[in-house]
Amino acid sequence: MFISLEGIDGSGKSTQARVLADALRGEGRDVVLTREPGGAPGAEEIRKLLVEGATDRWSAETEILLFTAARRDHLERTIRPAIDAGKIVITDRFADSTRVYQGATRGDLRALVDGIHDLAIGVEPDLTLILDMDPEIALSRGLARDSGEDRFEEFGLGFQRALREGFQGLARRHPARCRLINANDNPEVVANRILTATLAALR
Repeated sequence: MFISLEGIDGSGKSTQARVLADALRGEGRDVVLTREPGGAPGAEEIRKLLVEGATDRWSAETEILLFTAARRDHLERTIRPAIDAGKIVITDRFADSTRVYQGATRGDLRALVDGIHDLAIGVEPDLTLILDMDPEIALSRGLARDSGEDRFEEFGLGFQRALREGFQGLARRHPARCRLINANDNPEVVANRILTATLAALR
């Protein structure tokens, strides 16, 4: 199974992806935990271009091309080989992030995102867990990390609110694949919700 975790910056995706991977491994399942942008050597190099620097470093169109290039490397070198070997792949972000970040909130570019995705990627997760959180709380968390990878957080609260609306819209449009997870509670409660949804999909 191929599982993605999505949501706005600071919503806890990376932490919850690790917790979910550990829980599934505890059940004896073979799990590959990965992330985007990144997840493969070439893709990690592209990641640095995307998450560091000034907010106006790239246009939305250029970002779409860079994210897709990183995603293709990730797919070829990490995701597809793991799935072919019968493993569960959990990724912190996949194509839905590009659909929302570049396709909806930085211009009306959804058709461009989907067209390039269909041509270059052509794969969707079996299950997408969208962590839904109050943007003010999530933004304060993201900026507090001071990771040096805060280019998107620096677009501000209005951007994060638009992202949340975009992800909620995705959940409504793709109910068979997407599960909206309330991420406003403490991490243990959120982790239990995620594990419950995942185990239901794995049965």
